[in-house]
Amino acid sequence: MGQTSLQWLLSSLTVSPSSSQMFEGEFVSLSCEEDDSSAGWKLRRNTTRDTRKECDDWGELTDSSCIIIEIVALDSGVYWCESREGATSNSINITVTGGSVILQSPVLPVMEGDDVTLHCKTKTSNLPADFYKDGSLIRTEPAGNMTIHHVSKSDEGLYKCNISSHGESPSSWISVTGEEVTFDFTTYFIHMFT
Repeated sequence: MGQTSLQWLLSSLTVSPSSSQMFEGEFVSLSCEEDDSSAGWKLRRNTTRDTRKECDDWGELTDSSCIIIEIVALDSGVYWCESREGATSNSINITVTGGSVILQSPVLPVMEGDDVTLHCKTKTSNLPADFYKDGSLIRTEPAGNMTIHHVSKSDEGLYKCNISSHGESPSSWISVTGEEVTFDFTTYFIHMFT
């Protein structure tokens, strides 16, 4: 049991491009980054048409990544890495739209105190955009980029953007997490058994 819980710390899911929203037709790469190659991590997903399906059912498996050459709306869902023992990594929600506007936002929780920049994008250019949180207008940005400085728990919520001549993006949840806690197992076990 100790090894399984430790393995959770040794794998994380990364996605490139690093965004929770994507346009249909984009090339996407997902990877289980692991420190222990013996863990045997597999990439899985839940979508409206799949439940717990592995990469070889919906993507192209390479040495260390799962590739989706042209992502489509049906690929929207939750993605995660899972070990043979059943330990899981962080999960990532991906929304794929056939629309003309997306909100590029962090796929992983943002650390309290960090700055985060949201990009409201069309397929062709950056235009002035209105940014919304939980349905309320925050502000309009002339270049389509909004930075939130020193994020706190109060910044957590559902964000979307609108470009008047092109339309509205889907909504994405932005999570804010507290300070990262590191744990020294060696010190713990020395104190536990002395």
